[in-house]
Amino acid sequence: MRAKQVYENDGLRTFVVVMDKDDEAFGQLTAFAGEHRVTAAGLTAVGAARAVTLGYFDLSICDYRSTEFTEQLEVLSLVGDIALKDGEPAVHAHITLGRKDSSTIGGHLQSLTVWPTLEVVVNETPAQLAKKVDPETGLALIDLSG
Repeated sequence: MRAKQVYENDGLRTFVVVMDKDDEAFGQLTAFAGEHRVTAAGLTAVGAARAVTLGYFDLSICDYRSTEFTEQLEVLSLVGDIALKDGEPAVHAHITLGRKDSSTIGGHLQSLTVWPTLEVVVNETPAQLAKKVDPETGLALIDLSG
């Protein structure tokens, strides 16, 4: 993984993060946020992957159901945020992936093995975002009260 700060204005930064073959994107993005002290940001990405685990939040069990895909996939769209959870940066992202037959799949990103690249733009936001566990669902959701 390589990262470069490409812009800064009034203390808000924009980074481009380029991931390489076999990088695990979710973990790398989380590590990047910690290393660069990113506490509130939006992110977008395009690229490709050879393995992905997607989650779907199942209300009946208040947890994610996971599905693994081990095939070459195009990252058509990845959108998400970085916010603090228990004082540490946490990545929350959803993804749409294209298959070789031009069909799509998507969901909550749990893991992604890059092949051959993933290009991510991280834009800091003006306010620090923090997540708080919702007692009804058990999910860590952005809390704007603080």
